[in-house]
Amino acid sequence: MLLKLRLTLNKLTPAQVIVSYYLIGITISTILLSLPIAHKPRVEWTFIDAVFTAVSAVSVTGLSTVSIVDTFSTTGVFILMFVLQIGGIGIMTLGTFFWLLVGKKIGLKERQLIMTDQNQSTLSGLVNLLRQILLLIILIEAIGALILGVYFLNYYPTWQESFYHGVFASVTATTNAGFDITGESLIPYANDYFVQFVTIILITLGAIGFPVLIETKDFVVNRERKKHHFSLFTKITTLTFAVLLVLGTVIIVLLEMNHFFKGMDWHKAFFYAFFHSASTKSGGLSTMDMNAFSLSTLLFLSGLMFIGASPSSVGGGIRTTTFALNILFLFHFARGNRNIKVFKREIHEEDLTKSVVVTIMATFLCFLSVLILSITDSNHSLIQLIFEVASAFGTTGLSMGITPELSTVGKCVIMILMFIGRVGILSFLIMIGKKQKATKYHYPKERIIIG
Repeated sequence: MLLKLRLTLNKLTPAQVIVSYYLIGITISTILLSLPIAHKPRVEWTFIDAVFTAVSAVSVTGLSTVSIVDTFSTTGVFILMFVLQIGGIGIMTLGTFFWLLVGKKIGLKERQLIMTDQNQSTLSGLVNLLRQILLLIILIEAIGALILGVYFLNYYPTWQESFYHGVFASVTATTNAGFDITGESLIPYANDYFVQFVTIILITLGAIGFPVLIETKDFVVNRERKKHHFSLFTKITTLTFAVLLVLGTVIIVLLEMNHFFKGMDWHKAFFYAFFHSASTKSGGLSTMDMNAFSLSTLLFLSGLMFIGASPSSVGGGIRTTTFALNILFLFHFARGNRNIKVFKREIHEEDLTKSVVVTIMATFLCFLSVLILSITDSNHSLIQLIFEVASAFGTTGLSMGITPELSTVGKCVIMILMFIGRVGILSFLIMIGKKQKATKYHYPKERIIIG
C-alpha cells in the first residue's frame, strides 16, 4: 500500500504533491475535529460541518458553520490550534522539522516540494529557511501569548482562563486564522486599544511574508547594518503592505464618516478603521458587526480581501506583490516603457506574466463563485455573497454572518475557494496543467487589434 502510494506520488509534479499533502491534512483534521473528546456534550455536528471547519482551519481562513466556543471542548480548542499551525506554518515546514528530528536526509525531491510550498525560485538554503520560519513563528506566538495572557488577567477571574484565551488569541492572530473562542470575535475588546494594537502587530507579522521577517531579523542581528542589502521582494512587499494598510484606514474613515462613524470619537473611529484595514490582509478578526458598515465600505473591504496578504505567508488572495506588479505594469505601459524598473532593479518579464495570469484567474474564479452562490443561495443579498467569496478566497474569515446559512452547494464553493486561496492560484494552475515542454517549432506571428 505504502509502496503504491510512493510510486503514485513520484509521478506527480511538486505542485500536485503539495496539494495532495494538504488534502491529506484536511482529511486528518476532519477526523481529529470529529473526535468525541473534541466536542461539548449534546452538540450538533454534521459531516459537512466537520469538513468545512477542517478546510477553514487548514487554510487558516476562519469562516465557520458552527460556533467554536459553543461546539468545541477545551481539548477540541487545542486540537483546532494544532490544525491552525499546520495551515499557518505550512505542511512542508512542519514535515521538514519532523524529518530533521528523525535524521532523514532532505533530498532533491523534498527540496522541490519545499520550494513549491514556499513560492521560492531556488533550491539553495531551503532547509535553513524553513528552520528559521518555524522558530520565528513559534517565538512570535509565544511572545504574543505571554503579553495577551498577562493582560487578560484584567478580563478573566483566573490565570488559567486568561492564558487560555491569550494563547488562542495569539495563535489565531499570528496564523491569520480568524477563529475566536469569545463567540463574538474581538467585539468584547472594541474599546481596548491595547488588545487591538497587539493583535494588529501579530496579524501583520503573519501576513507580511516569511522572507521579509527573516531579512528583517538578519538586519537586526547584523553588526554591519550599512552593508546589509534588502531584496527587491522585501522592499516591494513592505511598501505595498504599508500603503494598503494606511490607504485602507483612510478610505474606511472617509466612507464611514457620515455613516457608522458619525458622532463617534476620532480615536474610536480611527481604531475601527485601522483594525479592519489590517484584518482584511487575512486576519479575519473583527471588533464590530460587519453589517454595520455601509455598502461602499463592504465593497472596498472585499477588494482588500481579494488582494490578501504577501506571498510565502500565512495569508491568501492574489497577494500584495501581484497587486503591486499589476499597478507598476499599468503605470509603465501608460508611459510607453517596455521595461519596468523599481528600486534600481528591473522586473523579470516572467513575473509580470504570472501576476497578470493570477489576477485574471482569480477574478474569473471569484466571479464564477458569486454567480453560483446567487443561484444556490439567492435568499442572501449580492453584497453578502461578494463579501463571503472575497473572504474565502483571501483566506480572511470576515463574514456578514451568512456562513452557517449557506446551502450545501454554497458551502462546497466556499471550501474550494478557501483551499485554492491557501495553496495559491499558481500552484492550482500548475496542479491541473501539464509539465512545460520545449516548443519544437513556431508559426508565423500576426498582430491583433487590442482595445
